[in-house]
Amino acid sequence: MKQNTEVTIYDLAKKLNLATSTISRALSSHHSISQKTIDKVKKTATEMGYRPNNLAASLRNKKTKTIGVLLPTIAQPFLSSLISGVETTAQEAGYNVVIMQSHDSYEEELNLTQSLYSSRVSGVICCLAMETSDTKHFKIFTDNGIPLVFVDRVPKHADTYRVMINNYEAGYNATKHLIDQGCLRIAHITRASEFGNIYSERKKGYIEALKENNMPIDNKLIVNLNSVSYEETEAATNKLLNLKNPPDGIFAAGDMMAISAIQCAKKRGVRIPEELAVIGFNNDPNSRIIEPNLSTISHPAEKMGQASAEIILKNLEQSTKDDIKAITVLNTEVLVRDSSKRN
Repeated sequence: MKQNTEVTIYDLAKKLNLATSTISRALSSHHSISQKTIDKVKKTATEMGYRPNNLAASLRNKKTKTIGVLLPTIAQPFLSSLISGVETTAQEAGYNVVIMQSHDSYEEELNLTQSLYSSRVSGVICCLAMETSDTKHFKIFTDNGIPLVFVDRVPKHADTYRVMINNYEAGYNATKHLIDQGCLRIAHITRASEFGNIYSERKKGYIEALKENNMPIDNKLIVNLNSVSYEETEAATNKLLNLKNPPDGIFAAGDMMAISAIQCAKKRGVRIPEELAVIGFNNDPNSRIIEPNLSTISHPAEKMGQASAEIILKNLEQSTKDDIKAITVLNTEVLVRDSSKRN
């Protein structure tokens, strides 16, 4: 049986009676080769079924034109939108994107950073795993001149690029919105503190809004979940509503938590928002499906992905590596919907 063999530049050179170096330069439209020869070589290459060996070229040049994206998961709407922003920007510049999931595991993140480095990626964009307690394993990129951008869940102290939102300000604005709607006892459902501090910063904003409006800080109204799950949030909401003096407002640090809280309250006959106003965080698609529609904080995921990719591309294009500690902070806004609208 006849075996299929790859057409090489040597085959093209033999066919056209040209040097292999000429073939190589013509295929890359090099300025030293005439347009007539370039057209002739490319036409023959197409006819013969030639495919460029990008892997071999990347090994020679130590560049793959690939951006590695390391995320906790692709299942969350926020992170899938972030990926979309990265891919759109990267592909327009002729770069491919490879996506890896840590599943919020420090050990998996550690292994995947080594895998990305071994794959010779041109740059890396990372949203840290929940379990991550340090970022020393990322030095393999910065020490070898590979641009690195942390996005959303970012370390407080890192000599690299960061793209994020002001989680403190967003938490403050969410809580202030509930205060403006007349809420007097506002609960906060959040995730136990983690290295990236996005939840702890939102919690700080919540506390500051209460203080500025002369409202007491009641620790019974602050629930730290061990995991961001529907079931754990439901149990937390039941616990809050069983208090002798239950809350009349809930700021949940994520939309899924807010949706769980709404559904739990409705099962108990609690009217939303008249008896319990609820606001979430992220503006996930489900926030517009739940009844009543969920008030939330916009989280510009796609723009964050675009900004991260743009930083990588700009860094690859320039010879100097200035502003290594640059931080990009994108704006958020309160999206007022029926779950909290009283006025």
